Amino acid sequence: MHKYIMFGPQGSGKSTQSRLLAQAFDFVHISLGGVFRWNVENHTKLAAQVQRILASGHLVPDEIVERVVKERLELHDWNYGFVLDGFPRTRRQAEYLFENWNLDKVIYLNVPDEVVEQRVLQRARLGFGSGFTKRADDNPESLHVRMQQYHEKTKPLLDLYKQKGMLIDINGELPISAVYSRILRALAVAPKRDLATP
Repeated sequence: MHKYIMFGPQGSGKSTQSRLLAQAFDFVHISLGGVFRWNVENHTKLAAQVQRILASGHLVPDEIVERVVKERLELHDWNYGFVLDGFPRTRRQAEYLFENWNLDKVIYLNVPDEVVEQRVLQRARLGFGSGFTKRADDNPESLHVRMQQYHEKTKPLLDLYKQKGMLIDINGELPISAVYSRILRALAVAPKRDLATP
């Protein structure tokens, strides 16, 4: 059983690399942003709580995030493991996760801010992102807020992951296939199937 966290700023390629790992190893890809956007698209009760937060670029409150993640992980619908994408985003969320689950590694997709901005705004112009149609937070104003939140609340988690000896630092500026190859080498695991990556 393998349990990984895919870590990095918006636009770093977390969802793409998470999906590649999930397909190659029969892992379950658990995307927090995907769960929230699904709720918004399907007009659930949760959607009313998070829709405006997501559009503004702010982080969803810890208590809502923890409830959603707890419900998702307790499905236990994986045989070989899972990849968490977009969680945890705060110290409290990380502490909750470590208290309840034994995790293996954190894969950090290291991408500088200027590249993040270029990627996200290009995604907005093209009209797609992370397997979804254009995201509400793919605009300069929301991106600025999200990056500020990332640097203040999320990126400091790197120190925690280093202390636990769990951190794998990957150059996220490389092409998708090169990033994926480096992740496989760092994890030292052989996929169940080979993928034709872009």
